[in-house]
Amino acid sequence: MSAAPATPSPSPPQLLAGLPYPLGATPMVQQGVAGVNFALYSRHATGVELCLFPHAQARKEQHRLPLTHCTHNVWHAFVPQLAMGQLYGYRVHGPYHPEVGLRFNPNKVLVDPHTKGILKRPFFNMDAFLPYKAGNPREDLQIDQRDSAPYAPLSAVVSDAFDWQGVAKPTVPMHRTVLYEAHVKGLTQQHPHVPAAERGTYLGVCSAPMLAHYKALGVTSVELLPVHTFWNEPHLAEHNLNNYWGYNTLGYLAPEGTYAPQGSSPQQALEAFKTMVRTLHQHGLEVILDVVYNHTAEGNHLGPSLSLKGIDNLSYYRTVPETPRYYMDFTGCGNTLDTTQPAALRLILDSLRYWADTCQVDGFRFDLTTALARETFDYTPHAVLLQAIYQDPILSQVKLIAEPWDTAMGGYQVGAFPAPWSEWNGQFRDTVRRFWNLGESTLNQLATRLAGSSDLYQANGRHPYNSINFVTCHDGFSLFDLTSYNQKHNEANGEQNRDGTNDNMSYNGGEEGPSSNPAVLAERAQRRRNLLATLVLAVGTPMLLAGDELNHTQQGNNNTYCQDNELAWLNWHPLLANEPETTAFYHFVQRVLALRQHHPVLQRAHFFTGQKPAPNAFADLTWLKANGHMLTMEDWHDPALRCMGMLLDAQSVPLPDDASLGYCDNRLPSSVLVVVNAQAEPVTFTVPPHRHGANDQPLPWQVVLNTAHASGLSDAEAAGPLRDSVVPVAGHSVVVLAQTLV
Repeated sequence: MSAAPATPSPSPPQLLAGLPYPLGATPMVQQGVAGVNFALYSRHATGVELCLFPHAQARKEQHRLPLTHCTHNVWHAFVPQLAMGQLYGYRVHGPYHPEVGLRFNPNKVLVDPHTKGILKRPFFNMDAFLPYKAGNPREDLQIDQRDSAPYAPLSAVVSDAFDWQGVAKPTVPMHRTVLYEAHVKGLTQQHPHVPAAERGTYLGVCSAPMLAHYKALGVTSVELLPVHTFWNEPHLAEHNLNNYWGYNTLGYLAPEGTYAPQGSSPQQALEAFKTMVRTLHQHGLEVILDVVYNHTAEGNHLGPSLSLKGIDNLSYYRTVPETPRYYMDFTGCGNTLDTTQPAALRLILDSLRYWADTCQVDGFRFDLTTALARETFDYTPHAVLLQAIYQDPILSQVKLIAEPWDTAMGGYQVGAFPAPWSEWNGQFRDTVRRFWNLGESTLNQLATRLAGSSDLYQANGRHPYNSINFVTCHDGFSLFDLTSYNQKHNEANGEQNRDGTNDNMSYNGGEEGPSSNPAVLAERAQRRRNLLATLVLAVGTPMLLAGDELNHTQQGNNNTYCQDNELAWLNWHPLLANEPETTAFYHFVQRVLALRQHHPVLQRAHFFTGQKPAPNAFADLTWLKANGHMLTMEDWHDPALRCMGMLLDAQSVPLPDDASLGYCDNRLPSSVLVVVNAQAEPVTFTVPPHRHGANDQPLPWQVVLNTAHASGLSDAEAAGPLRDSVVPVAGHSVVVLAQTLV
């Protein structure tokens, strides 16, 4: 049954046939008249009505306009003289038979999947979108006659016009990339130096204090948690919580409006997002978007009908073949988009191209990517979506990062994605955490990760930089909490601490949570330096979690997805107030990142070969024991061996050719020796012989990093080059030496 028709006032506009392409609401001129073309795909619908709302407070549409033209399953019309900013939605007619996967209900006003602006209304009532009442789980089998118009989020007509001021995308080669994963709101919500009106917004991300921070820190690319318009889950609303992370997408082409300055229209939200991109680009910084195409905010069969579910359920979602009332759930979120369906595939590709081309972003990190690359059931590197991206002239040229797992059987696919994909390297994270926190990983395992994870990425034609190395990310403990808590403490999430992973591979140093014991605090700080140094010095592309450089704590909560408050927002006060512990670690992070940037051998574009330029020379990579001798096969399998050196020889490692990318490289070549001592006792490590440079002068080794010191270097080490052929290495520490060739 349809909802009662709206009373038109003034008279409804006269529709022209319009065009079936492009999908969405597109301002254009037809027959000499300016207006807006509307196009909506629905293969199974029997009718579509375009609903025009006069303003955000309207509880009913002003006009309900039937779309009488349908071309290749696209319903379309042209509305002359329609104003920019017009709010609209769709009512879609068709059979309501959930048993066979059809869920049409014209009582629900639906968001246009291709809209570029969405207005969330503050008087939203989730009940109006759920397919059942009174808690009866079978009521989704009966059509719900409640009208959602008073509460529906509304699509908006927006213009893509924007003055980019001639600013081009920066050119940052992948092997030079340092990712900084951040949340738009949490990054600046509590930053006192960011203008109050910009805190927690796109403009805050590109504000002067944050630009100075990125540059001082040494990152190249800001990777933002989801900025697509997202929605709150019903169970969170019941507990007065909000989806904070944003992994619950409603609109794939519309920026999240709450990240624009307060009171912004959908048009202004889009312009604020583009201003952020333009400003970051002006300062040589890339923008990477975390995108969630694996599922939507509509949940399972009892979830809300907001958009795709009511537009054409079977054309967008994977349903269970035998019982299509239910969804195949590879995501743990109730539903999975069906990338084998043309409509869903087109929506994803249109969205990606829009952000990469029109909005000028530099790349994407795909959430639960395995779910997108399943055909009938199993993952395949030849999945239609991966192939479509590979052949696309725009998308194949941006940075593509997979989260190579999902929640279903066979979902863990680290190392299995095809070129040119990079991947979050979960094996790197686990190995490094277990090595420094638990003492479980062997030197052999750690060496594989330090050298670029060739076991995962070399066989299918990829490069070391395709390994996105990380120790922490938004999902899990912060670095501070990783060294302060043995157990998760997620009670604030309202799920009796059942949510979030139990396998954190963390260690609290002997006391759980906050401590006043100087020995415990010192030991924790030492491990944080070891973890961070291992991350940055490893071959591959490092990713830092925003706030780790600030010693940010979430008080042991490893799943802050619903904590839109001070628990998850970054606390800048300790750094700005020069509190010693935070300031010391911040400067340590700066030192390590500068070290990586200064020494080309740490930024490998190709895997090591083991070849020597001359018989008596070192290979491009040499593993050394503390006595200076090369590690043997027996040594690698000796569990008692807990100290090794990784020698990257400058004469055997050619500098990457960045000239073709317009990236000038005038750095001097230098060899680097990374010494890892995982045992409690100090060792005396014999360094390789000095080389001789100009005028046959010996080229000394210089200690450039020592994690045994809070600053990363002792006064004596900073004073000058190494005078002896040995270097002391404290227990549970990392020492780095460099030898510049001149």
